[in-house]
Amino acid sequence: MVKLFTLLLLFVPFAKNSINASGPIDNAADLLKSGNIHELAKMFASTVEITLQNEENIYSATQAELVLQNFFKTNPVKTLTIVHRVNSNPNIRYAVLSLVTANATYRTSVSLKLVNGQFLLNEIRIENEKKE
Repeated sequence: MVKLFTLLLLFVPFAKNSINASGPIDNAADLLKSGNIHELAKMFASTVEITLQNEENIYSATQAELVLQNFFKTNPVKTLTIVHRVNSNPNIRYAVLSLVTANATYRTSVSLKLVNGQFLLNEIRIENEKKE
């Protein structure tokens, strides 16, 4: 019994690391940070709801890629940090990001939905950061 307990203690650190492994939110944030919208588009659902400042629309995955490429072409990313994330629902991942570009700071949120065992990005909101 002591041997089994000792063996379990050896594997606990490895199990903990696998829990903290990067997930879909981290992957999306890294791709946004690097401005690699083409790779990000591989995570898109068939339609993506995009809000850019005050304009909101639903686009096909191809159209969404073009819209975001245009935005990031004129707004190169300086920094991007995850401010808050929600993982409580096993079928949805959501995060609020602080996106600092060469032109402004934006409050950004991303939502991913589990479809056929894979998280797909179905919504991106990029809004002017509110000054308090």
